[in-house]
Amino acid sequence: MRLIRSMLHMLWMAITVIPWGLAVVVFSLVGTSNQIYWMCAGWLRLAVTGGTMILGIQNRVTGMENLPSTELGSCVLLVKHQSTWETFSMVTLMPHPLAFVFKKELLYVPFFGWAMSRMDMIHIDRSQRAQAFNKVVAQGKRLMARGVWVIMFPEGTRIERGQKGVYKSGGTRLAIETGAPVVPVAVTSAKCWPRKAFIKKPGIVDISIGKPISSVGRQPDELMREVEAWIEAEMRRLDPEAYSS
Repeated sequence: MRLIRSMLHMLWMAITVIPWGLAVVVFSLVGTSNQIYWMCAGWLRLAVTGGTMILGIQNRVTGMENLPSTELGSCVLLVKHQSTWETFSMVTLMPHPLAFVFKKELLYVPFFGWAMSRMDMIHIDRSQRAQAFNKVVAQGKRLMARGVWVIMFPEGTRIERGQKGVYKSGGTRLAIETGAPVVPVAVTSAKCWPRKAFIKKPGIVDISIGKPISSVGRQPDELMREVEAWIEAEMRRLDPEAYSS
């Protein structure tokens, strides 16, 4: 049954992303960046809703009160990364537009990537590290001045359930450069949608949003260690079974 559900959800995403992606490309000729963002968010909402209806995956969110409350309140969201699920869910949950920092290769994915290329995001060339970070800072400042929140996965890639990757300081460096607070987020998506797995299983994904941490007067590595400590401790609290060994 899980295999059939997983196949149906994949089919659901494939069928819906084609017309949606083409519509975004056409609409981008006349629409504003904000309109394009929420149009793309509509497809992600379809994917998450399909995940709930077809796969039986439900989000349980805590800590929404920790997010900036003012319209132009900026922040850098630093999120635990276990699967594709949180990349879809975070957009549907956040009350403000998000700007992902992602590798430019994703822009070449048919339909999905084409739509992403029309959004005001931060795509980087990982082979050019210095130039890539300068681009993140420059575009991050511009976007956050408009009330857009920058979201990054500090481990850089999806991590197996119960495991910890290397937390890189790019997100905290951006926060310090812009004066924005960082907001740590723990996510247990691998319980239902394991890394690189085709077959998913029903269940609850906990998304825990921590209190904002000021970046003023901090050092990037030291600030990232605080973010890492909070996220990893929260992961053990939310998913103790994964860390029982």
